[in-house]
Amino acid sequence: MKRFINVKNFIKILTAVVCIIVIVIASAGCGNLWTEADNVNHNLTIQAEYFECMRRITVYNARTDLIILEAEGYMNVSNNTANELVITCKVGPNEYKKNYIYLNDYTMYVVEDITGTNTNPYHYKLYFHTNPGFDIEVVP
Repeated sequence: MKRFINVKNFIKILTAVVCIIVIVIASAGCGNLWTEADNVNHNLTIQAEYFECMRRITVYNARTDLIILEAEGYMNVSNNTANELVITCKVGPNEYKKNYIYLNDYTMYVVEDITGTNTNPYHYKLYFHTNPGFDIEVVP
């Protein structure tokens, strides 16, 4: 007695088995896609977007190594298409301030997370460093 293998059924079964094997292999590796550092970075980004992180931003002139500006407070930082650093600060329960810092080839900035250094949730400071780096003498 000869048995003939139905090719259509064989292909369906083989396809199902291959799909199951691929799904099992893919699911086994899914648990390790995000490291602890990835999770922490994501969570801190979300906290900053809700003004829960105290930050200090320092803008430097890269040619002279001088500090141009410092900002400190509960703020969100982003860049826009006009090559500007956009700093949005929470200064009251429903009050916000938005500042723009133009970035060019000679400016750079550093954002520090200084959470835990202040207890006032509406703390906000902006310092402009206006020392021109040379003396000016006015003669009448």
